[in-house]
Amino acid sequence: MTTDISRRRLFALGGGALGAAAAGSLLPPSLQAAMAAQPTRPAGSGGLQDIRHVVILMQENRSFDHYFGTLRGVRGFGDRNAIELPSGKPVFEQPGASGTTVLPFPVRDAAAAQQKDLQYIGALDHSWSGGGKAWAGGWMNGWVTAKTAATMAYYDRRDIPLHYELADTFTICDAYHSSIHSSTSPNRNHLWSGKTGFEANGKRAVGNDAYSEGTHPGYGWSTYAERLEEAGHSWKTYTEWENFTDNQIEFFATFKAVARKALAKTGGHTYMESFYAAVRDTDDAAERERLLGLLEDGVATLTTAERSLFERALRRVETGTLAEAFAQDVAAGTLPEVSYLVPSAVDSEHPSVSSPIHSATIVYKVLDALGQHPDVWQHTVVLINYDENDGFFDHVPPPVPPPEVTDEQWESKPTGLGVRVPLLVVSPWSVGGYVCSEVFDHTSVIRFLERWTGVQEPNISDWRRTVTGDLTSAFDFTRGRRRPETEQPGVIPPFTGRWSPKPPAVQQMPVQEPGVRPARPLPYQPDARARFVNGVVQVAVSNTGRSSAHFALYPYAGEFPVPQHQDVRGAAHWTVPLTGEAYRFTVTGPNGFRREFAGVAESGPEVATWVDGHERDLHLTLRNTGRRTLTFTVRPLGYVDEAELRGRTRTIKVKPGRSRTVVHAAADAHGWYDLAVTVDGDDAFRRRLMGHIENGRASVSG
Repeated sequence: MTTDISRRRLFALGGGALGAAAAGSLLPPSLQAAMAAQPTRPAGSGGLQDIRHVVILMQENRSFDHYFGTLRGVRGFGDRNAIELPSGKPVFEQPGASGTTVLPFPVRDAAAAQQKDLQYIGALDHSWSGGGKAWAGGWMNGWVTAKTAATMAYYDRRDIPLHYELADTFTICDAYHSSIHSSTSPNRNHLWSGKTGFEANGKRAVGNDAYSEGTHPGYGWSTYAERLEEAGHSWKTYTEWENFTDNQIEFFATFKAVARKALAKTGGHTYMESFYAAVRDTDDAAERERLLGLLEDGVATLTTAERSLFERALRRVETGTLAEAFAQDVAAGTLPEVSYLVPSAVDSEHPSVSSPIHSATIVYKVLDALGQHPDVWQHTVVLINYDENDGFFDHVPPPVPPPEVTDEQWESKPTGLGVRVPLLVVSPWSVGGYVCSEVFDHTSVIRFLERWTGVQEPNISDWRRTVTGDLTSAFDFTRGRRRPETEQPGVIPPFTGRWSPKPPAVQQMPVQEPGVRPARPLPYQPDARARFVNGVVQVAVSNTGRSSAHFALYPYAGEFPVPQHQDVRGAAHWTVPLTGEAYRFTVTGPNGFRREFAGVAESGPEVATWVDGHERDLHLTLRNTGRRTLTFTVRPLGYVDEAELRGRTRTIKVKPGRSRTVVHAAADAHGWYDLAVTVDGDDAFRRRLMGHIENGRASVSG
């Protein structure tokens, strides 16, 4: 049973919510006004130097498909480049127990069938071990067996309307990954410090060991916040008496030492969570004041440098007042350059203790605080991301390093990248409802701060710097854009209790919202070709873009036991062995790039390609190395109207020892192409060529 706007929702969103919802928007009216008053060009329009504040709100445990698989114009459930499983089924058809298959299914339908509230589903396994099992060596076919069938549950626009409106108003990144296939602590280590190193016992820090604060010695490497401190840049953590142990900086040795000194007079407390647990658990106001007074006595003994670290990293505000503390600093003109927002458990969005609507509450209040001060909003970037996926399914295989990159391996598995999670980029320079498909992870947030402040973080590995970007491609600093029209968000049902969704008896693939969205230009221009040479298939991969592109090879005829990975800027190659006469493998790359190769050894046909970024043309050279004339067919599989399909299908005869080149123009499709190449009389030979041709300018999603 639902209402247009539930009392819970009105209470959560505050006094302006009713007017906003009635106007067809859940964004704070103050922010709407600030955006409407924004000049055609953002204030200054001088690039990164016009940013004065970066606000980082890392929430808990949601995968990209779980939240945005149905959002139009992103790499979701309608992904043309979804990989095939070794079984031959699409990655969306996950194998379950006893030969069953589980497809993505809506939380909304499960909630109706089970008579539960769709906002309050429960958590799943999100351990290092469970993450590795779901990833399954790169085949991505262990989700249900590692996590239960609930892993395939997803939300849509009706369920999380504010999240969708933020995506439709600003910029969403659909190639942003968690940093590691594991839990909260190691992922937040990457956000705060650029890496997750080792525990004191020599094991890799891939779990939540740090939460045993009474015995954990603290991580010994430095954080990016300390580097900001040393360089004279202001920063601050906003967190409450109860923060779900999500303030990861508390678990680093430098800050644990400051905490012990500050707590020395509190009667035996040696770490912040222990002390603040006592503060929030007492019902005696006098006792609470006594405890807080003892903390202040200890803080008074800190040196100036220690006091600065305490106030910026360890000071907590009363439970329920994080947004108010943030708003006070915005109003007072004391908002630091870098703000880390660490909500309480109930606002954290974690599926075991929170919900999307609670996250919408804290997001609304933060954006409202900025909107009420347009002079601050015009110079602020808000990054809303998620530490990890909890255990919820995502279909996109993450880029991972080859085995020789030993600093990114543990227990014979890569430590990253992890599963895709959402990133919403909210700022005056990200308005427009864009999608950005450059590969990012949590270390990309630090790299964005590096670009802005000039303060470098040496903890980030060379491999991560190679495979991920620095977030700047998600912005357009050259000109402002008017806020796009957004649809009326859906309603939210009342609370009924926490539960685990089950798939329906009759399953069907979800349908992604139709249409495209504007897309940011990307730094990639990938290509790949293959030919049979001396008993093997030689695959040449190339990337003429300015950033490295990650390629993965999926061996469906047993050419390799698991998918292979390469990072390429310029040219590289794979030598693919044959296990029999036939081969069949697929090479994928960024932003929907795909090349499917199938054939029989020594059969004669070859296809080479060349990408013309200026004209947005794909040149195909059809070569005949055999002894008989071959008839090639080049047929579009997408990005053309049905009426054009026949006219754009071409048949080309190639004599032995000769080649012919044809050009496929992709400009009318905004650079997108999807072609199949076959040969008459050779049922084994097939090439599929799919991707996007970049020209350095904004485009549309595929």
